[in-house]
Amino acid sequence: MNLTIRTILEELMGTVEQIDGTVDTLKPGNPETEITGIVTAFCATQYVVERAMAMGANLLITHEGVFYNHHEPCEWLDGDPVYRGKLSLIERSEVAIFRYHDYWHRHKPDGIMVGLLRELEWSAYVDEQQPAATILTIPAMTISEAAQYIKRKLGIPYVRVAGDLSQTCRHVGILVGYRGGGTMAIPLFNQHNLDLIIAGEGPEWETPEYVRDAVHQGRLKALIMLGHAESEAPGMKYLAEILAEKYPMIPTFFIAEQPIYQLV
Repeated sequence: MNLTIRTILEELMGTVEQIDGTVDTLKPGNPETEITGIVTAFCATQYVVERAMAMGANLLITHEGVFYNHHEPCEWLDGDPVYRGKLSLIERSEVAIFRYHDYWHRHKPDGIMVGLLRELEWSAYVDEQQPAATILTIPAMTISEAAQYIKRKLGIPYVRVAGDLSQTCRHVGILVGYRGGGTMAIPLFNQHNLDLIIAGEGPEWETPEYVRDAVHQGRLKALIMLGHAESEAPGMKYLAEILAEKYPMIPTFFIAEQPIYQLV
């Protein structure tokens, strides 16, 4: 059975109602191209594109954009040497790049969230799946123990924590990606009596400062920030597993990147 890129795209987008103005587009690439291999990744970094080429894959499915902007207008990058170098590589590679962001988040449940919960082995502890958050009751542990557990399960060297590390937590809210801002995260503390929120990222003067004040008032609230990629990459790993099972005749791989920040 010969599969084209169009077949895969229709599979990925067919379970969700059409989203107007979506960033989920194929660029570059011809939808009628026969697939030789699939790679999924959080972001189409230059390293990921090079690895896809080396592996003989000609379809790269990425969650975030290629050129450093959510909606990806590139005119502002004209003349930039990094942009030109990466664009030249992509044009030479003959690797089609499909961004799978909006539709994967709109999947029910959110595919990115499912991937993170699977990686943490917390799927059985879910109390409620909301469109932008998941509420869980996990086995009791301290905030410090939760941070160490998350690092071990995700294979990451660090997380950032606000709150009392010795505090015990059981009631947890998780928000992936850029959903850790105050208006999304803070109401969850009171609506669900949460001890801990785990998020990808968000403005540092919003939820972290709320937690600072809560702790100062003697309220047991804590926040763990994973990083945007660290919270969403497991969802793209999960996608690779789904595609590999559905299309076993097509070599399919997930490529992980190293954390972008270093502790110095």
